[in-house]
Amino acid sequence: MEYRSLGSSGLKVSALSFGAWVTFGTQIFVDSALDIMQAAYEGGINFFDNAEAYAGGEAERIMGEVIKQAGWNRSSLVISTKIFWGGKGINERGLSRKHIIEGMLASLRRLQLEYVDLVFCHRPDIHTPIEETVRAMNYLIDQGLAFYWGTSEWSAEELLEAYHIARREHLIPPSMEQPQYNMFHRDRVEREYARLYDQIGLGTTVWSPLASGMLTGKYLDGIPKKSRFDLEGYEWLRKRLDSPEGKRQLEIVRQLKPVAERLDCTLPQLALAWCLKNPHVSTVITGASKRSQVEENLRSLEVVPRLTAELMEEIEQILGNKPEGFTDHR
Repeated sequence: MEYRSLGSSGLKVSALSFGAWVTFGTQIFVDSALDIMQAAYEGGINFFDNAEAYAGGEAERIMGEVIKQAGWNRSSLVISTKIFWGGKGINERGLSRKHIIEGMLASLRRLQLEYVDLVFCHRPDIHTPIEETVRAMNYLIDQGLAFYWGTSEWSAEELLEAYHIARREHLIPPSMEQPQYNMFHRDRVEREYARLYDQIGLGTTVWSPLASGMLTGKYLDGIPKKSRFDLEGYEWLRKRLDSPEGKRQLEIVRQLKPVAERLDCTLPQLALAWCLKNPHVSTVITGASKRSQVEENLRSLEVVPRLTAELMEEIEQILGNKPEGFTDHR
């Protein structure tokens, strides 16, 4: 396993990490989750990502029980949660001081932990002043409930505002962002945030590296039973598959398949390795519903050094969507 600094912080996170979204509390429960997280831990993964919104809090309960049963040394783990959607009540969502603090305490109870290492603002909140949010996140750290705070899917302007408020008021600024990043979704990580990596030392914990499964190749011949596109509540993914953009992406996947074969790897491994080639990616969050998927994902680390400049350019030609003004840092 490779370990990378989380932005300019001193925290080291595994280049591949594991997230509870989609599977925990919907597809898998404690016994299966224990086996899967054990495989991740044995493979060197130290960062495990969660959120109060995942399965209505059930994902946190499952992960907390796994950590308790596994008996791992707490200092060997980097655990995160995200705050925004905590319930249906008027003050159980958003980034007000009230919900941030109450949501954090509720998450810790479900996780059976005294603190998380990372806490994210799960989305920007247009109804709460950013200064209120910054002060509340600083409070969580001051109280020892979290060690670092960050954002998820915030714009560069919102991030900079939070950073400058924190510096002006002598508070702790955000350390990391959790954006979507994959071969089909690149602009924010590669272009919008480009100045922030050096300017404020931003780290990134990127999600959906397989584009919700599109880059796995499993949908080239339709929708397999029990796949993500077949799950209740993910009808929007099925619609995307049938759209002109979805069909264009499937054609790209077909063209990527021979590249993966030449590299003696799977399409998912190629997609993960491609994300890992970006030096501004601190960690790539992966998911799995069984141990074998974790083991396959871990082997993507072996593919990264095989992605030469020539191969990366060949992939760019296949993708055909390099953002305007994009500078390749790979």
